[in-house]
Amino acid sequence: MSRPSEQSPAGGFRARLHTIVFEADTPAGKAFDVALLWAILFSVIAVMLESVSQVRQQYGAALHVAEWSFTVLFAVEYVLRLIAVRRPLDYARSFFGLVDLIALLPSFLSVLFPGAQTLLVVRVLRLLRVFRVLKLGHLLGQAEVLLTALRASRAKITVFLGVVLSIDVIMGAIMYMVEGEAHGFDSIPRSMYWAIVTMTTVGFGDITPKTVPGQFIASVLMVMGYGIIAVPTGIVSVELAAASRLRLDTQACPGCGAQGHDADARYCKACGTKLDFASSKPAA
Repeated sequence: MSRPSEQSPAGGFRARLHTIVFEADTPAGKAFDVALLWAILFSVIAVMLESVSQVRQQYGAALHVAEWSFTVLFAVEYVLRLIAVRRPLDYARSFFGLVDLIALLPSFLSVLFPGAQTLLVVRVLRLLRVFRVLKLGHLLGQAEVLLTALRASRAKITVFLGVVLSIDVIMGAIMYMVEGEAHGFDSIPRSMYWAIVTMTTVGFGDITPKTVPGQFIASVLMVMGYGIIAVPTGIVSVELAAASRLRLDTQACPGCGAQGHDADARYCKACGTKLDFASSKPAA
C-alpha cells in the first residue's frame, strides 16, 4: 500500500511550499520568484561594487554585511527547496541545485581564503530562473527546447571535439618540427596552443610561422578552421529542429524540481516521480 505523502502532493505543508518555491503560475509563487530575482541581482551588484577600491574604502563594512545577509537569505531558500521536494538529493544534484549550492560556498570559503567572495558573481546564473517567472510567455518552453537539443547533440559534439583536439596535437607537433624553437615554437604544447588559436580563427599573433612551409601549414589550418566552425552549428540545428516539434510542460516535478517534461509525460524523466499535475490537465 502506497504512502499518502507519496501519492497526494495536493495537500500538506510540503505541497504548498513546493507551489510557492518551484511554481510561478500562482500569485505567491510569482511573488517569491520576483523577490528572489531582485535579491540575486542586488547581491551580484554588491559583489561588483566591493571590487571597486574607492567604494570598498567608503562602504566596505556595509557591503560586507549585505553580502552575508544575502548569503543567509539564499541558504534559507536552499533549505526550503530541499524540504519542498520529495527527493532532495535528486534536486541537490540537478543543475539549479548545484548552482544554488555553489552560490553559497564563496562566502564561507572567504573565511579561510580572503578574496574568495569575488566568486559570488556565480549567483548571476541563478537569474536564469527568470524564464520560470515568464513561463506564460513560453520563454521557459523555448529554453527547454534549446537544452533538449544540446543534450541530444552531446555525443556528436564530443566526438567532434575529440577530432579537433587530435588535429591540434598533430599540427602542433608538425609546426614544432618545421618552425622550431628559433621561431617561438619551443615545445609541442605551445605549438598546440598556436594550432588552437589558428583553427578557431582568433589569431592572437603572439606566435607566427616564419618559414614558407610553416606559413603554408598555417594557411591550410585557417581554411580548415572556417569549415570546422560550421560543424557544431549544423549538429545543434538538426537537434533543435527535432526538439522544436516536441510539446514541453513548464511545471516542476514535485519529487526533484526538474522541468521541461513532455506535455503528455506521467513520470519525471529525472527521478521517476509521478507527475501529479499531469492527471489534472484537460485532454488535448
